[in-house]
Amino acid sequence: MTSLAKKNLMKDSKEINGFLHDRYERTTYEVPEMLQRSKAFYEWLDTRRTVRDFSDKPIPKAVIEQLLLAASTAPSGAHKQPWTFCVVANPDLKKQIRIEAEKEEYESYHGRMGEEWLQDLAPIGTDWQKPFLEIAPYLIVIFKRIYELDEEQNKQNNYYVNESVGLAAGLLLAAIHEAGLVALTHTPSPMNFLSKILARPANERPFLLIPVGYPAEEVYVPQLTRKKLPDISVFYE
Repeated sequence: MTSLAKKNLMKDSKEINGFLHDRYERTTYEVPEMLQRSKAFYEWLDTRRTVRDFSDKPIPKAVIEQLLLAASTAPSGAHKQPWTFCVVANPDLKKQIRIEAEKEEYESYHGRMGEEWLQDLAPIGTDWQKPFLEIAPYLIVIFKRIYELDEEQNKQNNYYVNESVGLAAGLLLAAIHEAGLVALTHTPSPMNFLSKILARPANERPFLLIPVGYPAEEVYVPQLTRKKLPDISVFYE
């Protein structure tokens, strides 16, 4: 019997430990194409940069929706998907977020951060002022869901929440890059004001604030270098 005939005889799903599992097939490649594709993907991702100068040019809401769907394909502990993506376009809310973020950032730059931290930030050119929070057409605020509540308001555990939400955030940044847009990962600390402004429930905690938009007409980014492969990896062969 040919391999194709065997595949055709395989069931589309089967029961494992009392739960249905769907048959999964993945397109694979010969080594030369595999190397070409992985190299091209890296080179494309390597063009992604954090941008702080945004245009206020509108973005269709449908694009943002597709970006969130891409992020939501991330793996998560026990498939709990412990994330909520709050998308802020309302100018009044963006203004409130900027005011509160700048309050926290001012305190950070004028006392909370040590001298070493400030020196590390100097080449990047940041300060406590965050105008991009009002200029970018969308702010995506990612909240991590510490636990869930059932219909009777009993707590249900989520697992590996930080890891899961971090993976989703990474996929979101890649999706934004693929769409030809730019983003910034902003982490004002503390971020509790985001929960209040956006009226989030008690089981959610702010994780990351990501302005999304087109780049401004003129954008400069710091001359930074990424670590080389020997600096980030160890192979055991």
